[in-house]
Amino acid sequence: MKLFIRNMVCDRCKMVVRAELEKEGLHPLSIELGEVTLQEMPNTNKLESLNRALKHQGFELIDDKKSRIIEKIKTLIVDLIHHKKEEPSSNLSTYLSAQLHHDYSYLSNLFSEVEGITIEKYYIAQKIEKVKELLMYDELSLSQIAFNLGYSSVAHLSAQFKKQTGLTPTFFKSMKERKRKNIDDM
Repeated sequence: MKLFIRNMVCDRCKMVVRAELEKEGLHPLSIELGEVTLQEMPNTNKLESLNRALKHQGFELIDDKKSRIIEKIKTLIVDLIHHKKEEPSSNLSTYLSAQLHHDYSYLSNLFSEVEGITIEKYYIAQKIEKVKELLMYDELSLSQIAFNLGYSSVAHLSAQFKKQTGLTPTFFKSMKERKRKNIDDM
């Protein structure tokens, strides 16, 4: 049986979800971002108990198809930006359509309707959070960051960064108290 879980965005999330599943006496066959495959079909009481435990940890079971699709879109984007080393060989719309087996216009309309922002704006917000993270680590130059995240130039990255945050990347890097958002708060 498959369970779909909202807000799973990292390996630490997988560990927390695994621990909660095991506390409930459930045996996962696999745990991926946003998706768990169980050996057995849990009863309603176990699912409700699991959902309460997951909510306490910042997660939530997803039970309707539209919510699962939106969560998969978010998971694919987060994975693409925060966990993969290179951009997809195709553009974002083609990538999402291929991964989710739906027409991009359907995905885009559904996402915008439920989330109140476009997929593109969500994608850009995730990229800017990754830029903030890389700026804080101070290991890469701005041109290396721009290249790694698929920006056409440092100027493009800087313009997008300023539009999103109101700050230039250089000023952000020099700030003492840098403000980043948690992935699951976006």
